[in-house]
Amino acid sequence: MSDTMKEYIAEAEKDLLHTYNRYQIVLDKGEGVHLYDTDGKKYLDFVAGIAVFALGYQNKAYNDALKAQIDKVIHTSNYYYNVPAIEAARKIKKVSGMDRVFFTNSGAEAVEGAIKAARKYAYLKDGCTDHEIIAMNHSFHGRTMATLSATGQDCFHNYFFPFPEGFVYAEANDIDDLLKKMHNNVCAVMLEYIQGEGGVVPLDSKYVDQLYDFCAKRDILVIADEVQTGVGRTGTFLAGEQYAKKADITTLAKGLGGGLPIGACLANGKCADVLTKGMHGSTFGGNPVVCAGGLAVLEQVAKPDFLAQVLAKGAHIRAALRDCEEVTEITGLGLMLGLTLKTKQAADVKQAAFQRGLLVLTAKDKVRLLPPLNITIGELDSGLAILKECLSQ
Repeated sequence: MSDTMKEYIAEAEKDLLHTYNRYQIVLDKGEGVHLYDTDGKKYLDFVAGIAVFALGYQNKAYNDALKAQIDKVIHTSNYYYNVPAIEAARKIKKVSGMDRVFFTNSGAEAVEGAIKAARKYAYLKDGCTDHEIIAMNHSFHGRTMATLSATGQDCFHNYFFPFPEGFVYAEANDIDDLLKKMHNNVCAVMLEYIQGEGGVVPLDSKYVDQLYDFCAKRDILVIADEVQTGVGRTGTFLAGEQYAKKADITTLAKGLGGGLPIGACLANGKCADVLTKGMHGSTFGGNPVVCAGGLAVLEQVAKPDFLAQVLAKGAHIRAALRDCEEVTEITGLGLMLGLTLKTKQAADVKQAAFQRGLLVLTAKDKVRLLPPLNITIGELDSGLAILKECLSQ
């Protein structure tokens, strides 16, 4: 490590809140599916900013869209319409089949909007003020106060008391437990089709069918948190498509912005007009530059051929690791995969890969892979060769 990098890290440690367990590395630039630190070391990126860089780094169409919009207008108040937000919303509606879009700046904000919409929908029906939302154990929905409360992991329910009330937790893939928690005041069920931070755990198709059927019969809303699974990450634009389901409310973020901060709360049918003027807002939501970038992402990612390639690349990873004795199970869909290991600790594998120039993540006790969606088979093979080396030693 150079003295320059050491100085950067020392300054960061002095000036930034210590809220992240960061690697001792300062990243400087990205190109394609590679990142470079300030010392010039090259890293093959199977993290993609935690499923953010759907198109990798320096994608020409994406960068051109941002530059063109910067030369027009960078920000306007939401008291006025702007063209990129209009066009991005239209594209999202087309590829998702949802009816309305509210732009936010993050996934947590999108989930906050979903919570508000569900509670207002229920209030307009019965006038009650004690509605509950069922979330899943091991889920993760964000780090704002409400989304922390919605997150079904006890490790996040500390220190910041009192937490907002109105959330109940059911065991994912256990329909009996879900039905036990279906109190008369439940207004919505919030789910992730694949629990990312919870260990890359997909929901069973039968469980999803039963959940949707029960909710539909009782006018209980379904909120699909697709912040990580959405925008092509699983090989379809929304992961719900692989379950043949469309939620009442869906949240997006991460890959939608291609690297810039954006989220979206999508409302469908009976929920489309619940949040009315003055009920919700965001200073920066629908920012013209960010929406121009988001539209550039959508124009590439939402193409059927592109999505088919994501599925094929996920299958390629599975096939490449089939003969690896250390990998006992691969969970997930598309390019959102988790590797269960036989003897090794996922954190140790992550560190070993880092030392060899490959960036991967962990999720609970699994190694998690989230490469850019436009990664080539050759680039995948290069990263998998490093990963296999780490798993075999």
